[in-house]
Amino acid sequence: MLALAPAIALGFARFAYALILPDMSADLGWSYADAGLMNTANAAGYLMGALLAARAINLAGSYRVMAVGVWACIAALAICAVFRQALPLNAARLLAGFGGGLAFVAGSVLATGIAQRNPARAVFLLGLFYAGPGLGILLSGLVVPIILERLGPGSWKMAWAALSILSVPLAIIRHFARSESAAVHSPKSHKLNNGEMKWLLCGYLFFGAGYIAYMTFMIAWVQGNGGGAGFQALFWAAVGVAAMASPWLWAGILKRQLHGRSFAVLTAITMIGAALPLLPGGVPVLLASAALFGSAFFAVVAATTAFVRRNLPQEQWASGIGMLTVVFGIGQMLGPIAIGFLNDQMRGLAGGLWASVVLLGMATLIGLPQRDFATVANQEPSVE
Repeated sequence: MLALAPAIALGFARFAYALILPDMSADLGWSYADAGLMNTANAAGYLMGALLAARAINLAGSYRVMAVGVWACIAALAICAVFRQALPLNAARLLAGFGGGLAFVAGSVLATGIAQRNPARAVFLLGLFYAGPGLGILLSGLVVPIILERLGPGSWKMAWAALSILSVPLAIIRHFARSESAAVHSPKSHKLNNGEMKWLLCGYLFFGAGYIAYMTFMIAWVQGNGGGAGFQALFWAAVGVAAMASPWLWAGILKRQLHGRSFAVLTAITMIGAALPLLPGGVPVLLASAALFGSAFFAVVAATTAFVRRNLPQEQWASGIGMLTVVFGIGQMLGPIAIGFLNDQMRGLAGGLWASVVLLGMATLIGLPQRDFATVANQEPSVE
């Protein structure tokens, strides 16, 4: 049930934008840079939420902060269903990002606590939480393209309305996660030396900038290559199902590859998934891209949380996860607007997708030198 928080906060409130973007862009006369700016607003809100999350958790507790974040995301979805003007739409995307940042950091702290109480299955349990956005991606992929096809051009408001309505029962069901997470007390935040995580932080910054370009513009790429509503739904559902399968696919890498290796390996897999659409091959290659990218991109996030759990005492989890989420948010904030501008200059989406591949490749190389802290050997056995 805890995984329903990122399903709403990320699967709906962030990533479903890619499904709705082509219709919004055509109806509102946006350029690629305008489209990227909307996701930059979302990422700026996410950054704000991440910056405030540790303090909010210290004051109100992880569960309450997660709940506030989820309902903020639902409110943002409803606002997008009402307005056409750029200012309220950007404000709604900012609010969705802010709620997403709160919900994701708080949920990560709760999930890390649950994992810590079940050490034999810790990595798998963390993976289940980070597979949550896959459910939101799957559901939005099944709902949004059908609405847009049935109602025709300019029906993007109804798509946002459907997502906000669908979010409410999921949020109510998520409330029952309290019974399994209430025992996880929110630790007081302590000062953390970010120099110890410099390679992981820098690599995560580039990962945030690289992966979000794919998740922003990929449906527009599919549509531009002749993919109708049915194939768009299939493609997006494949991303979601693959993300949901990631705990079973990559738990071994997360458990056995210490230091920055699991981050680097999973980022490299994400990079390969992002590169596949640029190759010839049509439908099979696009579906392979969806499956490979979808299975790995949130496993990368799980790898960073596993690093925090392995290397930091419990009282520093919120600070460590928050710090990583901040640099991730900066990357997400810069990526869409920069790559949208690049797409405008090149009059197409190929340049932006190549930039995504390059950024993910840089993230792989930068994160690889990260080492576990010297004290980690005293916390749990090394697996080499």
